[in-house]
Amino acid sequence: MKSIIEANQALIEAYFYELWNKGDYDKLDSLIDPDYINHNPSTADPLPGPKGLKPIIMEMRNGIPDLKYTIQESIVTPDRVVARVLVTGTHLNTLFGILPTGKRIEVQQINIEHIKNGKIIAHWRVTDELKMMQQLGLVP
Repeated sequence: MKSIIEANQALIEAYFYELWNKGDYDKLDSLIDPDYINHNPSTADPLPGPKGLKPIIMEMRNGIPDLKYTIQESIVTPDRVVARVLVTGTHLNTLFGILPTGKRIEVQQINIEHIKNGKIIAHWRVTDELKMMQQLGLVP
């Protein structure tokens, strides 16, 4: 039987590798709590739960078809996971209103996921967005 720490590590790996990298939307309900709140959404006022997260993932995967999250480090507790991840990909389609640039991104993120009853219930993130905008050629 898995410990809660092992279960939370497996949860965060599925979240990034299955949901974000592969777009396996069938896993949304098993990974994301119905009351999930995204405290740093890419879109304004998303719905709670999987319904609010799915359009954000779809937009990211559409704008950056080769989107890849790589967990570089994680700190796992019984109710939280902090994950330092590397986000890479090529901006080939419109992304949150930004027309395709054809440029590659490689940016760091810190994600904090609050876990309750084996599902992610709240999310906070910090992304090096300035570096991403520079890589896309949108700012000097």
